[in-house]
Amino acid sequence: MKVVGTTSTMQLSPTNGDFTFVSSTEAEDLSGTIDAPDVKLNMGSDDAKDPYATTFLRKRGYGWLLEVDEDGPEDNKPLLEELDIDLKDIYYKIRCVLMPMPSLGFNRQVVRDNPDFWGPLAVVLLFSMISIYGQFRVVSWIITIWIFGSLTIFLLARVLGGEVSYGQVLGVIGYSLLPLIVIAPLLLVIGGFDVVSTLIKLFGVFWAAYSAASLLVGNEFKTKKPLLIYPIFLLYIYFLSLYTGV
Repeated sequence: MKVVGTTSTMQLSPTNGDFTFVSSTEAEDLSGTIDAPDVKLNMGSDDAKDPYATTFLRKRGYGWLLEVDEDGPEDNKPLLEELDIDLKDIYYKIRCVLMPMPSLGFNRQVVRDNPDFWGPLAVVLLFSMISIYGQFRVVSWIITIWIFGSLTIFLLARVLGGEVSYGQVLGVIGYSLLPLIVIAPLLLVIGGFDVVSTLIKLFGVFWAAYSAASLLVGNEFKTKKPLLIYPIFLLYIYFLSLYTGV
């Protein structure tokens, strides 16, 4: 840096490099400006920035160990979206199963045409929990009956000429357990009245079987509908027997 000054009568002291030294009395008559230096930061090359260990790895072809992948927008999805869980869709399907009457205006075909796994699994687990009676092995048994019972209905439907996938059958059979869950509290309240209890059980089984059969048994079965409705009805009777112990 340079100090540029002007004075009328004084003499400047010897210089030392770029600086001129003057006495304090002479400095009172000095005026001037200091030019700002043009400073540029030189960060150096990549090897200069990296520590020795990083440079050592890069030179030997192991630089990929130091690379950090930046998370893209698709990697920051919510957990429910990551697991493909749509709570609004599950809630709508539950309403379609519990209110199977066409006059109510629900698009019930969405239960069959847009199957999911988590909704039916939650329904089956809920039914299993109310059927435990202190025996946790009932949970795994009910899930097994759900999986292999749905497989039986699927194979029978395909043999009879139905265009349905196993995922659709699994979802419909699982969701249609909801009527049996609804009647469970009623059975606890009026369990001592055998006639009323039997009527409620039959109502729950018919309700569940109708919800499932109305979705799985389409017009493609024509005169073969009873051949598929009957095993669906038996499957829900067996589910009810696991709950009541009958």
